[in-house]
Formats: sequence, structure tokens, C-alpha cells
Amino acid sequence: MAHELHKVSIRGALKPRREPYWDRLGPGQYLGFRKIAAERGSWIARLRDDAGIQNYKALGADSGTFGYEEAKAAALAMFAAHDAGVKASVRATVEDACRAYVKDREREKGDATARDAEARFQRTVYGTDFGRLALDKVRTPHVRRWRDGLALGKASSNRTLAAVKAALNYAVSNRMVPAARAIEWRDVRAHKNASQRRALYLDLGQRRALIAAAGEGGLRDLIEAAALTGARPGELVRARRAQFDARTGSLTLTGKTGSRTIPLSAVSLALFTRLARGKLPNAHLLVRDDGRHWAHSDWDQLVKAAAERAKLPTGTVLYTLRHSFITQALVGGMATLDVARLTGTSLGMIERHYGHLVADAARERLDRVAML
Repeated sequence: MAHELHKVSIRGALKPRREPYWDRLGPGQYLGFRKIAAERGSWIARLRDDAGIQNYKALGADSGTFGYEEAKAAALAMFAAHDAGVKASVRATVEDACRAYVKDREREKGDATARDAEARFQRTVYGTDFGRLALDKVRTPHVRRWRDGLALGKASSNRTLAAVKAALNYAVSNRMVPAARAIEWRDVRAHKNASQRRALYLDLGQRRALIAAAGEGGLRDLIEAAALTGARPGELVRARRAQFDARTGSLTLTGKTGSRTIPLSAVSLALFTRLARGKLPNAHLLVRDDGRHWAHSDWDQLVKAAAERAKLPTGTVLYTLRHSFITQALVGGMATLDVARLTGTSLGMIERHYGHLVADAARERLDRVAML
């Protein structure tokens, strides 16, 4: 039996009961009103699908701001989402979307890409109010507040935002949330002027001072490896004994740009030969003083303390050594392509961030050539 639920007087006269009173909206589509008490009620949607299965979704309590028209709109949205493949019984959250995206990256792009995304989500999404937010409740202000609350630099914030938006779009493509929701995060833009030229560079004396200040042990090994290879910290701490080949003097690294095998200088070859001694193929080359492998950012405070002892510029981090390696290599005359291959980056990135160094080094070499 259909009821004129759009009339307040009709709803007020209904008797409280567990079974909702139904109003038919279309073929197999119903909006229900559950009368809880004389002055209380709630809305529910019901949809009979093509297989004859009844699908239900609680829409919310009846109130001055959520009455018949609002409940009807919510029910119609539920019906449309079901037609698009989104199941009403699935109540996925932002965290669910991120975890699903990580698994997809592992399948499609490999472990390194998945680990990079997972690390970002662990720092900024998992266990947070934003992460617990249901996908169908996400609004632009939620995403913007989350982005603005990240304790990250602009460039890092932009990369994290891009990863989360990719996870939310993946949720849309996998029918975890209606496609119409994508507008809520699409309009949250990245910070402008975030990709700036890296300025902090440690010269040879400063790099040696940092290594000395680290003392003896795992931190010193990690800093020395970063200074000698220019590799990303994550690539180094994930490296296993089997990835080092003493015979060819090379090390295979796996990171967000894939896998690459780099030649080692005589000094770095000596370092990795020592690190590999006595280890099984699957053992990590670089480990902490307690013998455990480095977890993401375990080294942050340790490097900061060593930098303070060495009286280095504020802001010195392990990644500074990567920048210093690239700078030193380019100033020293190494070809841009060689530097890009060694460090696992693109020529475009080298040009954007280090093009001035390439030009200066070329100018110096040009001045030594007698053209006339």
C-alpha cells in the first residue's frame, strides 16, 4: 500500500512500527518512512533489481532540514548509483579506496610504486578522520581541509594530493562510489609554484662532516651510500644482497621509476663489498644498528641530529645528498643523460631543476676551447 509521505500531516498520523511505510517512486523504486515514535522517524530507500533482489539503504533521520524532498533526492541518487554498478550495501571509505588503489598499483606497476603510495597514505590518510569518511560523503571542503592540514612542503603535499585523487578516481572506476562524486575532489587544485629549484647543496667538506658526525654504524653506512650513489633513500634501504654484483661492480636499485643497474665507483664498490660480506642473498644491505632493516623515515631525526653536530645548514636531510650528488656530477662535467640514468630520473627533471648548472659547466668548457 502506497502512502502520501510527502504530506507532513500524513506522516504525523502514522502509527509507530518497525516496518516502514512506503511511497512508490518508480518501477521497483520506493521511499520508506519508518515511524519510530510520535515525533520521530527516519527515511529508507528500497530498490528491487533485475534479479528480483531487494536492496535497502538507510538515508537518515527525518528533520527540519531532511524531509521528504531531501530523502527523495537521496533515494533517487541511490537508484542511479545502483544502475551505474555501485552497490548500496557497500559503504566504502577514503581509506578503503586508498588500500584498493595500493593493491592495483602493485598489480599494474610493481612493488616499488605500491610502496610509495602506501607510505604516503600511512602518513596522511590511514587512521585519520578524513580516511574514515565514507566516499559518498566526501565533499570538496573535506579534501581541501585535509590537504591544507598536511605538515608537508608544497611539492610533497601536491604529490600526496595527486596520489589520493588517483585512489578516489580508482574507486569511481571500480563502482565503489558514483561517478558524480568525482567533482568533489576534482576541483581541489595543487599548490602553485611548488616545484622550485633545489637550493640546499652540501659541498665535499660538508658531506664528509656529516658522515663523521654520524659516528660508526648503520646511520653512517646509509649516509655514505646516499652520498656516493645519489640514490633515493627508499631505494637504498630496500636493496638486498642479491642486488649487488661485486664481479661487475654494479648495484641494481628498484624505486618509483622502476629498476635500474648502476656502475659503482671504486669508493662505493668498497662500501658495498663490506656491507655485503657474510649476508644471504635476501638480506638487506643497509640495516640499523639493531640489525633490523630501515623503515620509512626511520633516519629523519638521526640525520637531523648529525647535521646539527656537523653545523650544517638547517633543512639538511638525507635527500639533500641526492641533490648534492646530482649537482656535483653535473658541475664535474658528467653528461646529463648519464646523471639521469644513474639517479633514476628524467632528462626533463634534470633540465627543470639543474639546467642552470649544465649551462654554467658548458660555458666553462666552451671558454677553454679556442674557436678563433
